[in-house]
Amino acid sequence: MTLDGSDVGHPKHKGETHPVGTVGFDLLACGEDIWESADQFHFASVAVDGDFDAQVRVEFLEAGHLYTKAGIMARETLEPGSPHFSHIVFPDNRPRNNNCGGHESQYRLVKNGPSKAIYPVDGAKEPPRFPVNYPGVWIRVTRKGSVFEAFSSQDGHGWDRFAHHEQALAKRLLVGLAVTSHDEARTVKARFRDWKL
Repeated sequence: MTLDGSDVGHPKHKGETHPVGTVGFDLLACGEDIWESADQFHFASVAVDGDFDAQVRVEFLEAGHLYTKAGIMARETLEPGSPHFSHIVFPDNRPRNNNCGGHESQYRLVKNGPSKAIYPVDGAKEPPRFPVNYPGVWIRVTRKGSVFEAFSSQDGHGWDRFAHHEQALAKRLLVGLAVTSHDEARTVKARFRDWKL
């Protein structure tokens, strides 16, 4: 499947999407963040109508910043303030906000509105329930009507649900892979493998 790469929010350095075989992609990305009321990142996506099940293995994520992010996103448009739902991973398992571990779900309910995050109930627990262990970091996002769910796995077969979220997004969404460096001055690399949609 072909994914089209686009920069969202005009990052200082241009991002890139490079297909690897038939089910892999390497992304190069800059960007201030995927957060607040407007996003800045690189997005490799395809238009999808209705329900979907997207999954990928994040083989590598360069640690450009504590809050460098990479993951699966479902987004209405390429505008910076577009409503979306996403499940992302960080470069490591250091504590961040209310979460000890490398996973986080995020969403924006309305255009140009605030972003919010979903953490596991035991998010501050050590060791973390949802760690990242590259190259075996599997993530998954599904949509059934207005219900979005995010999952994590260590083998791509047994899935542990991270988040259950209801949100009225458009029927047609851009679904794909998102990366932001969280540092306007630099780019980071992410390697995605075993992409299924």
